[in-house]
Order: sequence, then C-alpha cells, then structure tokens
Amino acid sequence: MLTSLAFVFLAGLAAAALCQQLHLPRIIGMLAVGVVLGPCVLNVLDDSILSISADLRQMALIIILLKAGLSLNLADLKKVGRPAVLMSFLPASFEIAAYVLLAPVLLGLSVAEAAVMGAVMAAVSPAVVVPRMVRLMEEGWGTKQGIPQMVMAGASCDDIFVIVLFSTFLGMAQGQGADLAAFASIPVSIVCGVLLGAAAGWLLSAFFETAYAHAHMVRNSMKVIVVLGMSFLLMAAEDWLEGTLPLSGLLAVVSMACVLKLRCAPGVAARLGQKFGKLWLAAEVILFVLVGAAVDVRYTMGAGLGVVAMIALALVFRAAGVTLCLAGTALSRKERLFCVIAYLPKATVQAAIGSVPLAAGLACGQLVLSVAVVGILLTAPLGALGMDLTYKKLLEGPQEK
Repeated sequence: MLTSLAFVFLAGLAAAALCQQLHLPRIIGMLAVGVVLGPCVLNVLDDSILSISADLRQMALIIILLKAGLSLNLADLKKVGRPAVLMSFLPASFEIAAYVLLAPVLLGLSVAEAAVMGAVMAAVSPAVVVPRMVRLMEEGWGTKQGIPQMVMAGASCDDIFVIVLFSTFLGMAQGQGADLAAFASIPVSIVCGVLLGAAAGWLLSAFFETAYAHAHMVRNSMKVIVVLGMSFLLMAAEDWLEGTLPLSGLLAVVSMACVLKLRCAPGVAARLGQKFGKLWLAAEVILFVLVGAAVDVRYTMGAGLGVVAMIALALVFRAAGVTLCLAGTALSRKERLFCVIAYLPKATVQAAIGSVPLAAGLACGQLVLSVAVVGILLTAPLGALGMDLTYKKLLEGPQEK
C-alpha cells in the first residue's frame, strides 16, 4: 500500500505540475496518471488501495466541501434564490431526457435502458466544480452576482437528485417498476441533510466557545480534526438511516461548515478554511488519481462515434437546461455561458455508479460503462479547462465591483 501511495502522490503531483506548466488544468495530469497506474494499463496500484478507493475519494470530497462551506457567503446565495434551486435538478432532467429520446436511435437501447444510462451520465462532478468555485469566491470573481455560490449549491444537490433517479430507473429496467416514494424522498433528503448539518455546526461552535471560555483554547489544528470527525459521522449517518430516513450527507457537511462560519469569530473561520485548503493539496491528488484508476479504458475501444455523438448531444440538452434556469435573471450572456461551462464536467458519480448496471446483469451494462468512461475522459478535462480559461473573460472580477 505504501508503494502505491508513493506512486499516487509523486506521479500525480509531477503530472499536475507538468500540466500547469503547459497552461492546462492540473486535473488532466492527475486523471491521466490514474489511468496509467490503474488496472487497465500498468496495474501497479495495490489491491488494498483499490479496495478502499471509493472511501478515499469520499474523504477527499468531504475536505473540499468543508472548505467550500467555510468560504460560502450565505447572503450572496440568498440573493441568487430561484436559479440555484432550478440548477439542482433541471439541467440533469434535460440531459436524461436527451438520452431517453436519442439513445434508442443512436445506440439501439430500450427506453428503460436509455433512462438508466441518462441517470448515470446526468450528474455534474462536485469534485471538479467545487474547488474551482471556492477559488472564484476567494478571489472575488462573479461573487457580486452570486455565480460561484449558485453553481456550487446546484452541483451539490444535483447529485442527490440524479442518484435517486438512477436507483428508480435501474429498478424499472430490471422489471421492478417505478418507486414513487424514492422521488418524494429527494426534498426530504435535502432538508434533513441541511438541518442535521446545521445542528452539528451549532454544537461544534458551542463546544469551541465553551472550551475558550474556560481557558481551554482548542488549537485550530485540533478543531480541524474535530470537524473532520464530525463530517465523517454525518456521511456515515446517511448509510445508517438508509431505508428509514432519507438524508444527504454531502449537504449536511456543507451546512455544518456554513453554520461554523456564521457562529465562530471571522478569524477562526478563515483560519479553518486555510487549514482545509492545505489538506486539499493532498486530498486533490488522491481523489483525481483514484478517479482515473477507476476508469477502464478498455471499454472505450469499441465505443465508436455513436457514443461520442450521444454525449455531445446530451450536453447540448444540458446547456439548454442551464440556460432555462437562468432565464429572467440579471446575468449577462457571458455569465450565463460560464454557468453552462461549469455544468459540463463529469467524473466522481460516473466512476462510482457506471459499472452498477453491468454488475446488476443488465444487457446494456457494458455500453453504459463505456459511455461513462468516455464521458469522464471527455467532459472532466473539457469542463475544467473551460472554467480555468474563461472565468476571467466571462465573469466580473474583484476590481470591477
């Protein structure tokens, strides 16, 4: 395991630095290293690392979500309002509709199989989007209009919506019928996640204040460990309550961080954000290298142009969904274009559930996995590169406020 971790960190950082020198997103280098080190090419990563890959990726995602919550300005998010809510489900719905309408023609699938494929592909990747939105908030790009806050909030809810739909469509494809209760659980999951996270944030802030009042000041490094531990519990609660109470662990983590920012002294929240920013330097490498390792490039060989065309057309539908969400807002055409670009990348959800239909024995399983792989390889670099190259041209900068 130690040798594998050494490869992950050293090769991942080297490739990221090389891409940075070439003015490409660091993520491209890390994804490429993951593909090369993974089972499909060199196969040098130990099975013990691959077996806990999903858990390690989730831990890395928690760290950037904590950083995001500690950077989020709730007043700006409140100003955004309706578009942030629509962004959490409308673009994904448009993309799923594209697969339902076009995949039977282009790929020869049934409507139920096309719906499964659409649900696999419809989730935006918070692992790609959230770090960039955090950076924009820190640097002041687009924050006057609440654009990073809106995109980040929408991307966090988007995954919940899509995963619930995926479970329902998978059951339909297996002949189990639609589970209407699953659809009703979506808003419950969001509300419960926010409330539980807010309660956890309030308890932690009260604990830190009480310790300080009794001359037992908790060092910032210790606070980071406590906050991380509570975040892991919130994520675990989602599994504990499965089947009893729908709960979004990711939203709970963001909500907890937001409450900590509101209740703690400004300097404390800023220092915690800096600490998590430093942790993200290591977590980022683990996350994207292991996402790359989860990609099976063998399935892309027989994918063909039909798969690429399907993905491209679905992204057009998705762009239309984002545009509809932003209708009636004061955002300029350039700002709306940036939002469309920010909603392109796919990675973590596709890597996590792309192989589920195959494991479930669906006839379309191999093709769904192929589309997921091609989707990651095309859209993750495209979205990351698009955001990195355009935000200064399309968004209002800090000097223009």
